[in-house]
Amino acid sequence: MGKVVFEDPIHHISGKIAKKFRTVYNYMKATGLKYTSVHGERSTQPSTKELKARERFTAVAAMVRARKIDLSKIVTDQEAFLAQKDTATGAKTMKAYLWRVCGQEYDEQHNG
Repeated sequence: MGKVVFEDPIHHISGKIAKKFRTVYNYMKATGLKYTSVHGERSTQPSTKELKARERFTAVAAMVRARKIDLSKIVTDQEAFLAQKDTATGAKTMKAYLWRVCGQEYDEQHNG
């Protein structure tokens, strides 16, 4: 049996379309599934693991912002980025490279 899909002027909507409504329209590209969901307040407390992940993310983001404008490290970071960029596990963008480097520095400082 065939599947009929009518093409109106709008094929599908994805995301929130109005600020005052909590309904979000979702479209899954992989399956073609279309559905709505209503995002509400969180009903459970965040776990210790989640709180640590949030803390790490905040700290690493601050480190990346600071490192991007640190004139003493820009040239060495650019050289190191270009050296690793074409390797199999290399970061493909400078931002991804800085996140990796700063994340490793954070982990070394906080995990011993």
